[in-house]
Amino acid sequence: MPDADALITAAVAAVRGTDVRDAERKLDRLVVGSAPAQADDDGGRDVPAGPAAVDAALLRRLVAAVHRLWPRGWQPADVARIVARRLGARPGRLVVDALAADRAAQPGPVPQWWDDQLTALDARVRWDDDAGWLGGWATREGTDRIAALRDAVEVLALLAGLPPVAVLRPPPGGVGAVTVTGAPGPSGSRVLDRVRALLAKAESTTFPAEAEAFTGKAQELIARHSLERALVESTAAHPDQPGGVRISTDAPYAGAKALLVQEVAAANRCESVWSDDLGFATVLGFPADLEAVELLHTSLLVQATAAMLRGRRERRGGGRRTKAYDEAFLHAFASRIGERLRAATDAADRQAARDTGADRLLPVLAARSGAVRERMDTLFPGVTRARLTVRDAEGWQSGTSAADRASLAGSAPPSRPLTGRR
Repeated sequence: MPDADALITAAVAAVRGTDVRDAERKLDRLVVGSAPAQADDDGGRDVPAGPAAVDAALLRRLVAAVHRLWPRGWQPADVARIVARRLGARPGRLVVDALAADRAAQPGPVPQWWDDQLTALDARVRWDDDAGWLGGWATREGTDRIAALRDAVEVLALLAGLPPVAVLRPPPGGVGAVTVTGAPGPSGSRVLDRVRALLAKAESTTFPAEAEAFTGKAQELIARHSLERALVESTAAHPDQPGGVRISTDAPYAGAKALLVQEVAAANRCESVWSDDLGFATVLGFPADLEAVELLHTSLLVQATAAMLRGRRERRGGGRRTKAYDEAFLHAFASRIGERLRAATDAADRQAARDTGADRLLPVLAARSGAVRERMDTLFPGVTRARLTVRDAEGWQSGTSAADRASLAGSAPPSRPLTGRR
């Protein structure tokens, strides 16, 4: 009979199609949870599906849809981000409920990083039974059943069309997956705590030179910590292997944000690939370096945005916002900050070579760089390079000054190469 699943299948297919009127008709059927009665094989009449059955079936379908994405490279944070990016904040919150239900249905323990992503999304089962799930969600959102059904169907349609992405870490139950949870091993957390404190000071100060000093000191600590880890891991029985993280590069100024990711990644011995269509950059590297990239990027994006707003107020003609100025400012900020971060890393490398011996350190660093490059070539064999063009000289000069007050002379705005997936 045309049960709840059949109604949902018809609605999703219609939403993915091009006939707007047909999509509306299929969604209307879901609202009342019924379908036209049809004769079954015994000559009887079908029983319409009720709203509770539709709601429970929707949750099952959403859980199945997200679960199919895990072997295709997607992670919980990725799914929540792409839904919010393409459909809006409310559908983004709806899919978080599906992620929570998927986690509850896992037959065994999952990797700690998986639960960490769900915790960051506040993914929790907040309902007692699946038939009441959608109503509870609509109440929490302050919306009605019609809007909730539409959101759920649109999320299903989007999930069904997502392409595979690079598998950065095995999902729960996958080959090579870690199936135990527990406290992570030692990772230099005291160093990272000091880095976080320095970056918090950099974000809070209104003096650019002070912010640069704090950020530079943070990069020095990160670089020394990375070298220490590299030397320890070089003699470990089970050394670290290159992994990856995804960092959002949503509009506005997605290209400038991707450039900032790339500059921070390069300064920390990582590779970055920008997937513009999916709204993220993938950073590949060793675990300690990836954590450093995430910390620095988050802080520098805050600093860059604050500096851009100050620059906009100070620019000739007042605080009028122009896209060209803002983009040029953020491009210049990313480029100059990248130079400063790499300088700090190079200084740490030279000091470490003097302390431990270049003949010991350099082969370790070369091996790690080779491993990261091999990982990139495996995951992104078709990667290309694109150029981001800067069109506002004043914005470029202001952004450079904001990143490095000691260098006040302006330079012509160049175009910047950016590694991206097309």
